[in-house]
Amino acid sequence: MNPTRILLADDHALVRRGLRLILDAEPDLTVVAEAANGAEAVEAAVPEAVDLAILDIAMPRMTGLQAAREISRRAPGIRLLILSMYDNEQYFFEALKAGASGYVLKSVADRDLLEACRAAMRGEPFLYPGAVTALIRHYLQPDRLGEAVPESILTPREEEIVKLIAEGNSAKQIAETLFISVKTVDRHRANILQKLGMRDRLDLTRYAIRAGLIEP
Repeated sequence: MNPTRILLADDHALVRRGLRLILDAEPDLTVVAEAANGAEAVEAAVPEAVDLAILDIAMPRMTGLQAAREISRRAPGIRLLILSMYDNEQYFFEALKAGASGYVLKSVADRDLLEACRAAMRGEPFLYPGAVTALIRHYLQPDRLGEAVPESILTPREEEIVKLIAEGNSAKQIAETLFISVKTVDRHRANILQKLGMRDRLDLTRYAIRAGLIEP
């Protein structure tokens, strides 16, 4: 049996190196590609070369959630796992909505990641104990989750711009990052505010946190 071909995406090189050592030590798993941000992960997620993408939830350019949604759209056959430092119910449910098979906490990745990879390739969900509790609570008392996470009405590019705005980047910095003009950034920002019915950067930052685009 051929080993599962893995794309590993995390913006910290040391984290990628450590996770790669864990994965490559297994005969049925092999890391074939790495990415330092969500946009790179989306480009590297080629169905002919990758079976499973492991995506850190907090990356520049595009988050792991954004990348997961885009990979699910472009290459639905690639299985997805989300890595996170946070035992956060909102992020967990957003990961499931984005098409992920599991949500793995970095603090126990050395213990859980291998099991999560194998479960994903079997078509099974991977749920750590806190996630099971969250699912049960959500099923029994869905109102306890508090404010609902907004359904995204933004395009992937607009989400990318919201993330960069919420992270404190100026229009000039966003233009340089995305290789577009400042005028285009301003036009996107105006369209985003109109779509979301919001007024300013503070509103966009609150939205970005609730939608899982940036960490609270």
